Amino acid sequence: MLQSTDMPWLRGLREMRPLLHLLLPLTIHWIAEEMTVSVLVDVTTSALCPGDSTCSKAIYINGLQQTIVGVFKMVVIPLLGQLSDEHGRKPLLLFTISTSIFPFALLVWRQSAEFVYAYYVIRTISNIISQGSIFCIAVAYAADVVNESKRAAVFSWISGLLSASHVLGDLLARFLPEKYIFAVSIVLLIICPVYMKFFLVETMTLAPKNDQVSGCWAKIVNVPQQRFKSMRTAAEIVVFSPTLRGMALVSFFYELGMSGITSVLLYYLKAVFGFNKNQFSELLMMVGIGSIFSQMLLLPILNPLVGEKVILCSGLLASIAYAWLYGLAWAPWVSYLSASFGIIYVLVKPATYAIISNATSSTNQGKAQTFIAGAQSLSDLLSPIAMSPLTSWFLSSNAPFECKGFSILCASICMIISLCFVCMLKPDSNSSNDIEGSTETPLLNHTLPQ
Repeated sequence: MLQSTDMPWLRGLREMRPLLHLLLPLTIHWIAEEMTVSVLVDVTTSALCPGDSTCSKAIYINGLQQTIVGVFKMVVIPLLGQLSDEHGRKPLLLFTISTSIFPFALLVWRQSAEFVYAYYVIRTISNIISQGSIFCIAVAYAADVVNESKRAAVFSWISGLLSASHVLGDLLARFLPEKYIFAVSIVLLIICPVYMKFFLVETMTLAPKNDQVSGCWAKIVNVPQQRFKSMRTAAEIVVFSPTLRGMALVSFFYELGMSGITSVLLYYLKAVFGFNKNQFSELLMMVGIGSIFSQMLLLPILNPLVGEKVILCSGLLASIAYAWLYGLAWAPWVSYLSASFGIIYVLVKPATYAIISNATSSTNQGKAQTFIAGAQSLSDLLSPIAMSPLTSWFLSSNAPFECKGFSILCASICMIISLCFVCMLKPDSNSSNDIEGSTETPLLNHTLPQ
């Protein structure tokens, strides 16, 4: 009786209790990574282009890094998702979350041009392993614990915690002296895997392995065959489901536009309006604070009323407005107005995860989420190829016409295409139609309170 009168956001909060030991270290991890974002632009620009406010070298290296990451993530993210379905969520989370420690350790040591180049190399490897895969495996972990009807609210809460972490990270970056930011970040990043190791509970009951003793060569041949079979199964799960196939296209085009904007936005604002660490932190905090409200309070209330598809369409419309305002920004205050649309477009991610999760079975959560994330990685490969040179060209004195944000306007076309695919989508629950089941079953569904 009392439960029926609860607010939707309170019900979502109650569902988060079994996820405490997952979300606490993830929140610390996101804070540690976010607090470095605003200062990295100044560090890389100062190291690679001393005395200049615009650094084409940094823009191109950043684009090259994103391209390389996109190439390898297409394979690595689905592989990690399969391994989490087969060997458990916890070991894969420990592995992926630990990789972020090493690149920032270099910048703690020194911030010369040589160390910045080394940072880009190691950070590229770290991003290949961790970027996107941490969140996808966390979503699969949550799906093991939470009932299907409540996943949208829980995924929204997780995204809200991500936004809250970004706000705290930006707040630390705003008030901490620059020389301490990377050192504090390293300490927080080390705490996360240590906490997970001791407190995180595995959600999968793994079937006993019947591996017979075999020669080294047989094992070498067998492992790639198993990986190929698992990859093919993941592809079949997505391709033969109309909902998952549609969401793969939606995610691809949305990420193509948004990742292109993200990769150049801070450099664009620095070159056009002279923004520095403080302005970047203010922009990011403004979006983050609004995102906490929209994801933790607004989405759980709206989702039972309008459904994930309407929320997804609203988020995409907001992202298009966000891109157009940034691309046509004629004064610094317009950037703040544009950033305010982030409060709505952040709902794209939890709505996407919920539609994907509800369209596949619990034993294939990792495969479906990470296979579509792998398709998104193709966007990370393609967008910098166009965005980096296009942005650099229109920021230079050789631009064919006066529109410094022209590349951002071009990126908005991809989000318009994504919106068209969403309009044709008919979300449903196809979990019983998965191509292949699994001998592994979620453990916490039966052992933790719902």
